Amino acid sequence: MTQNLLNSLLQLNRLTRLIGESVRWLSLLMVIFSCLVVVLRYSFNIPSIALQEAVMYLHASLFMLGAAYTWQQGGHVRVDVFYRNWSPQRQAWVDRLGIVLLVLPVCLFMLWVSWDYVANAWAIGEKSPETGGLPFVYLLKSLIVALPLLIILQALAELAKTFVPHTDAHETAEVEKHYG
Repeated sequence: MTQNLLNSLLQLNRLTRLIGESVRWLSLLMVIFSCLVVVLRYSFNIPSIALQEAVMYLHASLFMLGAAYTWQQGGHVRVDVFYRNWSPQRQAWVDRLGIVLLVLPVCLFMLWVSWDYVANAWAIGEKSPETGGLPFVYLLKSLIVALPLLIILQALAELAKTFVPHTDAHETAEVEKHYG
């Protein structure tokens, strides 16, 4: 395997890991904000649309920005009745075909159909229709573009990983060490 491919793989993995390790803290904020919503509303009779929307924004951010990291860490559900019994070479080919024929086309389609939608939200500075809501709907809609971009980057890393020879134990261990 060329050193350039390995370096590219490691850089993509670092980026995905950095994003994933950063956004996982949003779950803690989401829990804190949810508790605040309940306490404010039921203990002090102070409803907060903005705080409720903040929970929604955090939830969307956590999932949309964390999907690639979850894939990198092997956290997505995988039905592998046949796959697990196949040789590493056959698994690599299945992974390559899945990435090239499924993941990348779907992500490119998502980008294509969402680009104008998100651009329009930015153009008008879209805000919440709720009184007291957050004025950042355009940022929330930007996650629709961020998701496929991050998945494409991770797909490229996963595709590169399928070309890592499994015969060199030291190099494979280095790649796995950088995967997290």
